[in-house]
Amino acid sequence: MNYLLPVLVGAIALFSILISSRAKNEATFFMGRSAKGEQPGLLTLIFSQVTTWIFARSLMNAAILGFYYGLWGTLAYAAYYLSFLTGAKIIDSLRFQHGYASIQQFLQARFGLYGTGCYNLVIGIRLISEVFANLLVIGIIFGEAGSIGYTLIILAFAAVTLFYSVLGGLHASLRTDMFQMLVFLVTLAILMVVTVSHDSFHFGDLGFKPFVIGEPGPILLIVALLQVWSYPMHDPVMMDRGFLADRERTRRSFLHACWISIICIIAFGSLGIFAGANAGVGEAMNTVLVRLLGDVPMLLFSAALIISAMSTLDSTLSSSAKLVAVDMKLVHPSLLNGRLSMAVFMLLGVGLVFTNNRDLFSAVAVSGTASMYLAPVIFFSLWGGRDDIPVWSYVSAFVLAVVAAGLYFSESAGHSTILGDAHKYTKLLWLSLTVLIGGCLLFWIGGKTVQQRTVAVQNPV
Repeated sequence: MNYLLPVLVGAIALFSILISSRAKNEATFFMGRSAKGEQPGLLTLIFSQVTTWIFARSLMNAAILGFYYGLWGTLAYAAYYLSFLTGAKIIDSLRFQHGYASIQQFLQARFGLYGTGCYNLVIGIRLISEVFANLLVIGIIFGEAGSIGYTLIILAFAAVTLFYSVLGGLHASLRTDMFQMLVFLVTLAILMVVTVSHDSFHFGDLGFKPFVIGEPGPILLIVALLQVWSYPMHDPVMMDRGFLADRERTRRSFLHACWISIICIIAFGSLGIFAGANAGVGEAMNTVLVRLLGDVPMLLFSAALIISAMSTLDSTLSSSAKLVAVDMKLVHPSLLNGRLSMAVFMLLGVGLVFTNNRDLFSAVAVSGTASMYLAPVIFFSLWGGRDDIPVWSYVSAFVLAVVAAGLYFSESAGHSTILGDAHKYTKLLWLSLTVLIGGCLLFWIGGKTVQQRTVAVQNPV
């Protein structure tokens, strides 16, 4: 049974390479256009949105949160996928109401170099963390950290994904997303049928953890509902797909991606809930699932993770190339420079894998907290149409969010206890509220100050 998983991975990787046509121009590589210059179809956009956001880390997190915190842990993670709804509104406002071709253009117009500098730093870190997190999941599946198998599979997986990504860029990513999403859906469906029909499975197990406001699951659900307002704007993979098609096709792709993703996350997370309800003292989730389901369902479990990791990695690399060459304009947007940018981001992600950091959810929480500096940007400057917010308000909100994100990482990793002995998700809730309220206050005060100065100039004493 152990040899079947590598064979399956090899087959999926080979087929992904075969359907990845070589990009012949920049529009194909960076903007996902076909060789004839056509925009992606609706189904392609939907499946690409879903499979790039239901990545290996997400599936693993949904299952782990379900294992420890029951249905409420899984629902908390699923709530992050409401980002598709706020993301659709952000894209619609940005592109079709204000007329900007990218988020960087909008931030440049509103806040100058500080606007783009802060934003590019946050999304650059996010892209690297996505490469790292998905490679880490692959390593965990195939071996113990530090083992030869662990190292070799990560390097091989990174090399294969990088190879077909540099061939066709975003267009290749969209094509492989379609194939990988179909395989993922079939795999998930089989896995769910096997699980639900198992003698040990009872729907009552879904409620093995009660809803108690002070418990980690419900608290994390509140955190997710706070962070979804800004989370999509700092995710370049989602945002890039908002600039590929016309208004109606784009809107529909986001809406359908939302409900499909939530169903998939809850379905996969239910495996963790099932394991948590039947776990013995000290048993790990994978151990419980193997005991309950056996080897074949666990092969499907691992296959689903691997397929989603591959899909996310190629999309992350495409967004990395676009960030460096098109959005930041650090290099000329040529095919060669796009491919070199992909290689650099892959190397950075691989390097992080071997730093012994294995906390998958911390990356989500830190990234989500840092992104919350964008909430007042969205509320005041984008949706509110305010162009009187000073740069100092923007920079101050950014600093507040980055400090909060760093503090959460330090607290959750046990490096500090500044926030006391509360559960790490309780700390995350207070930090998220502080950043959201504090950032909005900074924008309100800044805008008020500018208005008062304007009145004073127009009506001198």
